[in-house]
Amino acid sequence: MRNSIIGYPRIGGQRELKFWIEDYFKGNLSLEKLQENAKVLRKEQWSLLNNTGLDFIPSNDFSFYDGILDMAVLLNVTPDRYKSLDLNELDTYFAMARGYQGENGDVKALTMKKWFNTNYHYIVTEVDDNTEIKLNSDKLFEQYSEALADGIKTKPVIIGGFTFLKLADYTGKKKLEDFISDVVKVYGDIFTKLNELGVEWVQIDEPILVTDLNRKDIEIFTKIYTELLKNKGNLKILIQTYFGDIRDCYSEVTSLAFDGIGLDFVESKKSLELIKEKGFPKNTTLFAGIVNGKNIWKNSYEKSVTTLNEISNVVDKNDIVINTCCSLLHVPYSLKTEEKLSENHKAKLAFAEEKLIELAELKELFGEKDYLNSGKYKNNVALFVKKESNTDLEIKKNLNKLTEEDFTRLPEFKERMKIQRGFLKLPLLPTTTIGSFPQTADVKSNRAKLKKGQVTQEVYTENVKKKIEECITLQEELDFDVLVHGEFERNDMVEYFGENLNGYIFTQKGWVQSYGTRCVKPPLIWGDVSRAKSITVEYSKYAQSLTLKPVKGMLTGPVTILNWSFPREDISLKEMAFQIALAIKEEVLDLEANGINIIQIDEAALKEKLPIRRAQWHSDYLDWAIPAFRLVHSTTKATTQIHTHMCYSEFEEIVKDIDLMDADVISFEASRSKLSIIEVLNKNNFITAVGPGVYDIHSPRVPSVEEIVIAINLMLEKINIEKLWINPDCGLKTRGLEETITSLKNLVEATKKVRDAL
Repeated sequence: MRNSIIGYPRIGGQRELKFWIEDYFKGNLSLEKLQENAKVLRKEQWSLLNNTGLDFIPSNDFSFYDGILDMAVLLNVTPDRYKSLDLNELDTYFAMARGYQGENGDVKALTMKKWFNTNYHYIVTEVDDNTEIKLNSDKLFEQYSEALADGIKTKPVIIGGFTFLKLADYTGKKKLEDFISDVVKVYGDIFTKLNELGVEWVQIDEPILVTDLNRKDIEIFTKIYTELLKNKGNLKILIQTYFGDIRDCYSEVTSLAFDGIGLDFVESKKSLELIKEKGFPKNTTLFAGIVNGKNIWKNSYEKSVTTLNEISNVVDKNDIVINTCCSLLHVPYSLKTEEKLSENHKAKLAFAEEKLIELAELKELFGEKDYLNSGKYKNNVALFVKKESNTDLEIKKNLNKLTEEDFTRLPEFKERMKIQRGFLKLPLLPTTTIGSFPQTADVKSNRAKLKKGQVTQEVYTENVKKKIEECITLQEELDFDVLVHGEFERNDMVEYFGENLNGYIFTQKGWVQSYGTRCVKPPLIWGDVSRAKSITVEYSKYAQSLTLKPVKGMLTGPVTILNWSFPREDISLKEMAFQIALAIKEEVLDLEANGINIIQIDEAALKEKLPIRRAQWHSDYLDWAIPAFRLVHSTTKATTQIHTHMCYSEFEEIVKDIDLMDADVISFEASRSKLSIIEVLNKNNFITAVGPGVYDIHSPRVPSVEEIVIAINLMLEKINIEKLWINPDCGLKTRGLEETITSLKNLVEATKKVRDAL
C-alpha cells in the first residue's frame, strides 16, 4: 500500500513565512535572508512528510504568494507593464500580486479571485496578444533538487495547461485556442528537464476538470494531453483533480495514457459511481482522495476503508494510492500547539499534521486482511459511536416555527428607498467605507494584553473607545457621509462573532492562508448556534453618540459566518445557516432599537460555497443561502437601511440571486476586475443600490484623485446616480494608516469633483 498528499500548507506552523515576507516588504529583511529562511522552512516540512512514511511527497507546492502566479512566471506570462518596472525577479512577482508604486513606476495588481469553492484566493493570469509562452523560471526544478539533496525524492507539482488556460484573462484579440500549441511545447520542455533530473512522478493539477465542461473544452483538453503524453519520456504523469468529480470527461481522461489519475472521493460521491459504471484503466494508478483536505474533523476509518474496499472491486489494490481529496493548504498546521482545546475536542480533530498520521494508519489498515480487529481501527470507530450532547431543543423549536413571512421584508425595495431617502437625507453619491480601519500596533497590543490578563476588561474597553473616537474624528475631518466605528475590538470578522455565539470553539494557532500573507483563523462549529449576548451594540452606540452623521452598525452575515468556519458534519449546512441567521437577527434588532439606522450585514463569502456544478446551485445552496440572509433583516423598519458587502468573487452568474437578498445597498469588489460587473448589473436589471469599490485595498498603492474620478464617471454611465455609493473595495484592516488616510482623502475629493461637475 502507498499514500500521498496533493499539497501541504506553506505559511509555517507559526506563520513564519507571512512575517518574513512582510519584513521584506518593509525593508527589514534582505532578499537573500528571505530566500534562506524559506529554504529552511521547506526542508523542515519535507522532513516531516518523509518521517510520517508518506510515499509521494510533493515539491513546488511552496509559494511566496500564489501557485497560479508562480505558474505564470514559470511560463513567462508576465505583462509588459510589470517587466518595464525593471525590478528584480521576486519584486516583479510581488508587483503583479500587490501592485507597485515607487520610483520605477505605478501599476495596479492583477485581478484576484476565489479558488473554486474555497476561501483561498488566486492571482488571475493576464494573457495579451504579445504574450510569449516559454520556460522562464527554474523554481520547479530547483525545489526538486533541493529536496533530493536532503535525501528526499519528491513528486513535483504543477498546475496543468488546461486549467492554466481556462483560468486566464485574455486582454487582446487572441483567445485560449491561440495558445494551445505554445502550452503543449512549454509543458514538453518541462517534461524534458524533469526527465534530465531523473524525476519519477510529476503531479499535474487539473481541477478545472470538475467543473461543467462543454464538448469544445473536452476536445481542447484531449488535444493538449494527447500531444504531451507522446513526449513524456520516462516520466510518470499523474493527472490530479479535486473539489468534485470529472463526470463530463471521465471517459476521455481514462482513455489517455496517464500513469496515474487522482480523483476526489470526499466532495463528490459521483467519483465512486463513475469507476463502478465505467471501469478504470488497467496498469494505471488511482490516487484515491479519501482524507478530507478542507475540513478538520477526524477521518472515519470505517467509512474510508469501506470506500477503499468498494474501489478495490474495480481497481487492483496494488494500483491504489491513498490520497487527500485536495491540498492540505486549506487546513491549519497541527494540533500540537493547541493548549487550550480540551482533550475531548482534540480527539475529534485532525489538522494537516494529524491527517498525515491518518494517511499512514489507513495505509496500514487497508493492507491488513484482519483490520477489523486492529486497535487503531477500533479506537477510531469508537470516536464516531459516542454522540456529543450538542443539540439545543429551543433552537430546534424556533427553526421549526419559521414561515414564509419570516423571510419577507415589507414594504418592498422601491418604497423603502423613498422612505430612507427622506429619513437619512444623504447627498447624491454618498461616501462610506466598508467597515474596518487599520489594525495598528496599539490596537493589536491592547487585544494581546487583554488575552494575557495584563489589562482589565474595563481598561481594554476604554482603549477601544479611544480608537473609535479617533476614527470618527478622522472620518468627519475627511468629510465622509456615512461613518463606521473602525472595528478595533475585532480580531476577525467571523471569529469575533463566533466568540459571542454559543456552539463555537476556537483554536490558538489554527491559521489558514487566505491569500499572499493574509491568514485567517476559522472557528469551529461544535454545537447548535445561538446568540450568547449582545455583540456589537455597545461600541456602535458609543460611536453614534460622537457624531450627528449616521454610523453603520457592522455585522457579519450568517452565510459568511458559516462558510468561514469549519462546519459540523452531523447536520446540514442549511440548518447551521438558519441557526446563525436567527442569532444575528437578534443583533440587528438590538442595533435598530438603539438608534443605529444603517446596518451592514456582510456576506463576503456568499459565492464561495456555491456548488461547482451549475445544476446544484439552487437546490444544494442558493435556495437556503439567500433566505438565510433575508431571515436576518426581514423584520427591520422601513427607515433602517440594510447594507451588505461581497468581495473577490465572480458575481456575474448569480446577480439575480444577489438581488433577491433584498438588501437596500450592496457594495462589492470591482477595481481589480476593472468594473466588469457593472455591465452585468445592467443586463439583469439589478434593483438594489450599489457601491462598486473604486480602489483596491489589497494593494499598498495609493489611488490618485484623477483615477477615482474616472472610475466614478465610468460607473455613472451605467448606474443611476440615485443608486450609486462611493467606497473602497473592502475593509481597511490590513492597510497602513498613512496610505489609508491619503487614499480616503482622495476618494472624498474625487467624489466632490464629480458632484460639482454634475
